[in-house]
Amino acid sequence: MNLADFLTHSKSLLKLTYPILIAQLIQNLMGFVDIVMAGRVSATDLAAVAVANSIWLPLILTIYGLIMALAAIVSQLAGANKYTDVVEQTYQTAWISLALGVSLIGLYYILTPIVAPLVTLEGNLEALMFDYLGYIVWGAPGYCIYLVLRNYSEGLSYTKPTMIISIIGLLVNIPANYIFIYGEFGMPALGGAGCGIATALVYWSMCISMLIYCFYSKVLKKANLFSAFYWPVLAEIKEILALGIPIALSLLFEVSLFAIVAIILVPFGAQVVASHQVALNFTGLVFMVPLSIAMATTIKVGFAIGNNNYKQARDYTFYSIVLGLLLACITASITVLFRTQIAEIYSTEAPVIELAASLMLLATIYQFSDTIQVVSAGALRGYKDTKSILYITFVSYWLVGLTVGLILGITDWIVPKMGPYGFWIGFIVGLTTAAVLLAWRLQIIQKRIQTSEILQ
Repeated sequence: MNLADFLTHSKSLLKLTYPILIAQLIQNLMGFVDIVMAGRVSATDLAAVAVANSIWLPLILTIYGLIMALAAIVSQLAGANKYTDVVEQTYQTAWISLALGVSLIGLYYILTPIVAPLVTLEGNLEALMFDYLGYIVWGAPGYCIYLVLRNYSEGLSYTKPTMIISIIGLLVNIPANYIFIYGEFGMPALGGAGCGIATALVYWSMCISMLIYCFYSKVLKKANLFSAFYWPVLAEIKEILALGIPIALSLLFEVSLFAIVAIILVPFGAQVVASHQVALNFTGLVFMVPLSIAMATTIKVGFAIGNNNYKQARDYTFYSIVLGLLLACITASITVLFRTQIAEIYSTEAPVIELAASLMLLATIYQFSDTIQVVSAGALRGYKDTKSILYITFVSYWLVGLTVGLILGITDWIVPKMGPYGFWIGFIVGLTTAAVLLAWRLQIIQKRIQTSEILQ
């Protein structure tokens, strides 16, 4: 590895990465605020938010994953100077996302009367969970449109708007949580369910803010969204879905591995679920570092591919993984040293703090494999090789990770059942499997392109 090349590529990557990272951290900070403010009411309110998010996040993040295809599409088109096509592809993605956002509202009102009688949770945990979902679902269309505008801007290598809009969202989130959780300014005290209303308001504020930015921004004028209007075109929508669905499902497989565990752990009690959620929320914040690098890698690789500069695409991929692993050393060290203090921020209950700190220690082990797998997947998106991500993540997370977690967590087949610890060991095994397979697939794609170049 050439140090000078590493520094040059890292500087370029970090210029794109840091606004994405700040935006991702702020959005996760909103989840942190929800957990902390709900946890200050009771462990039951915290658990209600945790279980509700275990249902909501896989749904909304699946849509998020699908829309992520737009960044790869736009970056390749920008690399080829096809800015009219950028606008059209953005409109087609917006039609998809709007339909999905509205569908989530309908899905809630259709399924809730069917599912509610089948759910039996302790105390008022069940009511809080369904109330939370009933509130947050109304923010889905706004969030989906925001995601389209965000990926359009990031695909054009302008990532700062994402950071600015996220700050606006946080400024809405904190007072809205305060008002609806604790019942201020004449509003009812909804407890953890109030986080749902606050988050819906955040979604719409971010959508409106991003629309205003895109309308007035001078840097986005070369691909001006308001210069033309495009109705849905079925053939183009099919192409976007063909690229986006594998990304969406692969993200669903990863997120659901974590989310399903919160549901499985419900019989262990609210404190165990709360501890799992605390550890998961913090490690989710840490994960934003490699995820942001991966998103920047998609943009850089996509632009290089669109410009037919395949060597640059390979270089950005390699140096992105190296940069991610160096940063993982820092985040893992922080987690190990301050895990107890971090857990104390989320909860005041000693059993919750102790278990959460132990789970965070396990999380430091998979930070390195998590970095390799997510950056490799980001590079593969830039190459528009998304089906392989789907197959690998399914095998790694569901067939390997979840199976190991279930065996260690709730059975005595190998060792006495380990409860939450068993599932977190499953996370380690699943993410490590994904890292190996995705890095292997990336090498295959790069060698295939390199061979094609030689033959030409």
